[in-house]
Amino acid sequence: MNWKAYDFFPVMGTALNRDNTLPLDFSPANTLLENVNLSDTSEFDQFVFEQLKTKGKQFGIGGYMEQRAIYRRSEVFATDEADFRNIHLGIDIWTEAGAPIYAPYSGKIHSFQDNEGFGNYGPTIILEHDLDGTQLFSLYGHLAMIDLKGLQIGQEIQKGEAFCHVGPYPENGDWPPHLHFQLMWDMMGNQGDFPGVASKKDLEHYQKICPDPNFILRFE
Repeated sequence: MNWKAYDFFPVMGTALNRDNTLPLDFSPANTLLENVNLSDTSEFDQFVFEQLKTKGKQFGIGGYMEQRAIYRRSEVFATDEADFRNIHLGIDIWTEAGAPIYAPYSGKIHSFQDNEGFGNYGPTIILEHDLDGTQLFSLYGHLAMIDLKGLQIGQEIQKGEAFCHVGPYPENGDWPPHLHFQLMWDMMGNQGDFPGVASKKDLEHYQKICPDPNFILRFE
């Protein structure tokens, strides 16, 4: 896929760059995480947004194929030690709740639902796009509950249309406010949900299905 041939609209309404966006590390290499009670969402929230405030940034970004330390906060990921899902398949954009999210490319609503539960996606919308005959799906997780009201499967969403928002906790799956943005070539029969984190044993499979979302975000 020649991603450069496509003109995508900024998902957060403005281009993400080093002036307004801070890369955030949630891997075990970040020893600062050892001092944060990640199970306490308010404390986790304070940790994230103090970093952005200190650096004067509106957004935090990162996570594609990152092995993360933060998933032990929820049993959603900890099936068992041999199959622990801790490798992130999307990119997270951390910013204040209520921030509008824009469609990067025209498409239609494939599916949506509230994936409720501590550590889950919360309200989620998946769009289906046609890139010159190639089918691509984009997932938007940790949204506001109000974003699901009035939606219809097959509803057209235009490029540049503000169609959802970064949700507040706890309704967003009880995370510090952020957008989980993920791309998929194949929905594998899923509706309103798709794995956003993989275990090592399944990683090769998901790498083929989930391309780097930065091809669209274009953060440099």
